[in-house]
Amino acid sequence: MERKAFIKKVALVSLVPGLFLAACKETAKKGGEAAKEQTYTCPMHPQIVQNHPGTCPICAMDLVPFDKNNKDAALTLGESQIALANITTITVGTGALSNFKQLNGRLVTDPEKTAVISSRVPGRVEVLYIKETGVKVTKGQPLYKIYSEQLATLQQEYLLAAAQVKQFPEDARFRQIAVAARQKLVLYDQSDAQINALLQSQKVNPYVTYPATVSGIVSELSVSEGQYVSEGGAVMRLEGYHQLWVEADVYPAEAAAVKVGQSVKVMVAGYENEPQQMTVQFINPVLQSGSQLMQLRGTIANPDNRWQPGMQAVISLPVKSSGDVLSLPVDAVIRDGKGTHVWIAQAGGKFAPRMVKTGMENFDAVEITEGLEEGDKVVVTGAYLLYSEYILKKGADPMAGMQH
Repeated sequence: MERKAFIKKVALVSLVPGLFLAACKETAKKGGEAAKEQTYTCPMHPQIVQNHPGTCPICAMDLVPFDKNNKDAALTLGESQIALANITTITVGTGALSNFKQLNGRLVTDPEKTAVISSRVPGRVEVLYIKETGVKVTKGQPLYKIYSEQLATLQQEYLLAAAQVKQFPEDARFRQIAVAARQKLVLYDQSDAQINALLQSQKVNPYVTYPATVSGIVSELSVSEGQYVSEGGAVMRLEGYHQLWVEADVYPAEAAAVKVGQSVKVMVAGYENEPQQMTVQFINPVLQSGSQLMQLRGTIANPDNRWQPGMQAVISLPVKSSGDVLSLPVDAVIRDGKGTHVWIAQAGGKFAPRMVKTGMENFDAVEITEGLEEGDKVVVTGAYLLYSEYILKKGADPMAGMQH
């Protein structure tokens, strides 16, 4: 009996190593299968991860495969991939950076280029040569013809005075009366040629045609044909658009940043690629009625009358400037829910994300206050492609888990 028990123990001990090795092989096999198991994620929502193909429950995009075991934070691209993605870099350096504040503005007619055509004599408008607004008028062009009984009376008075001077050439009093009568006609806008023609014809003409004293666009008509007007009564308004006012709204707290004589940039709506330089000529110290806004004003040239009063404009007001700061082009900085980051170019075609903090910003550049050093090579164009490629290959946000 003792011999049989001893044989059983020896047999059991000899079987244990074999069973242990088999268990290890099975475990290794399962581990290898687990390691080879493919995982899938959403390109737009990397938090969605599963071990089989499908669609994203958030945006319904097809899931893409990725290697969840790759923990390298950098991307490695070949030369052809870099060229295809148009990836370019810039070496970070220090320099001056200016910041601008945008003010809402509008184009307004310049009152200095506006003229009111008024009647020089009382009477009836016989002919109105311009019958609608928006018509372009040139200086010297006939505008209206008026019938004036008062003008006829003054013409008759001058003819009598001239006849008396002719009959009594030595009488100084008659000469004074004739000069005064002629001056009255001049005050009623009668030219020397018209007065001389009156003397030659010896006929009173109660009709007089008045020309435009300036060039411009008819913006308002105040009379119609057949209407009686008084002396000095408005007939029409002419506006010149070759120079326009620019009015901009500014809060009192911001008004300290702008001064009369300061140069600012003006961008007219629809012509943003043609910015205009304007000198601030006036800052209204009184708030606009019903608002907490002040108003600044300047003038800009309007070649070929391509801009019209009432068009919107944006005024770029420099509010502060700083020197010796690290700055990058706007396109180099990527912002998402995790923060702000850039892509650093490394040797061997590697690109790694790096979180940064930004300062002031203008249309073209962003100040980098933390995260970069002078001399770093930063991706300018293609940064968003690298961001997307990282999500596709890694299945995670490049800023996930980073703290600055």
